[in-house]
Amino acid sequence: MVGVRFENSGKTYYFAPGADKFKRGEHAIVETSRGVEYGEISMGNTFVPNSEIVQPLRAVGRRANENDAKRNEENHRREAEAMKVCAEKIAAHGLDMKLVGSSYTFDNSKLIFYFTAAGRVDFRELVKDLAAVFRTRIELRQIGIRDEAKMIGGCGVCGRKLCCASFLPNFAQVSIRMAKEQGLSLSSSKISGCCGRLMCCLRFEHETYEREIRLTPPVDSIVETVDGRGTVTENSPIAGTVKVRLDEKPGDPPRVYKRDDVKIISRGSRRNDDVGNGDDDRDVVTDE
Repeated sequence: MVGVRFENSGKTYYFAPGADKFKRGEHAIVETSRGVEYGEISMGNTFVPNSEIVQPLRAVGRRANENDAKRNEENHRREAEAMKVCAEKIAAHGLDMKLVGSSYTFDNSKLIFYFTAAGRVDFRELVKDLAAVFRTRIELRQIGIRDEAKMIGGCGVCGRKLCCASFLPNFAQVSIRMAKEQGLSLSSSKISGCCGRLMCCLRFEHETYEREIRLTPPVDSIVETVDGRGTVTENSPIAGTVKVRLDEKPGDPPRVYKRDDVKIISRGSRRNDDVGNGDDDRDVVTDE
């Protein structure tokens, strides 16, 4: 199999290469559900388990040549022009929709416009006008705000290019619980991305935090230390430490111990973010 993608951060699709040998970075012409497409080889010839292949498996049409590359560039130029025309038509029809992007298939048999809107939009007359202008099949596709951010791009609060626009092939579930487990502020302005939804990067270290939290005594646990028995008042899963208030010295500040140096007598049920926090702990999925 070879892997082909059609956007820099797009999903990789598998195709049968036949007798051809492809290298990463080369380009090929393939037949997709959208039509004939110009794609980049993101993975050279390799074995792929059947469980990862989406049926029906299509074959690579042919290796792209210099003329194909020029045509692909010309299609991108025409897409920019199509955006201007479509925006004018939307304004003329008075439709409550925001145009986000456009895309030609490689053979120009279809022109797709992507838009966002608060609700359903009756764009039948708009499609007729666009078809009369471009003389090809027109498709208008409504997308969500996360897909809009992926198409437009931008910079996150970290100063880097948006993850979804640079390397994430798919959107995964992100929940408010992930922010809580990482000890982050629950202010929406600090954990939300440009799209207004929870930042995708909250998931990147989620498995590590989950594993470390399981290994660390929770708050209110009764533990045995080298200095005697006490109660965990605070923990730091990533650092692997706990603060313990000793039973024999309740007036003294809690002491810091490595979690491997204490023995759990009775396991508590609270985390740091639960202490004095009345926030709803239900998962909030941000998928569109």
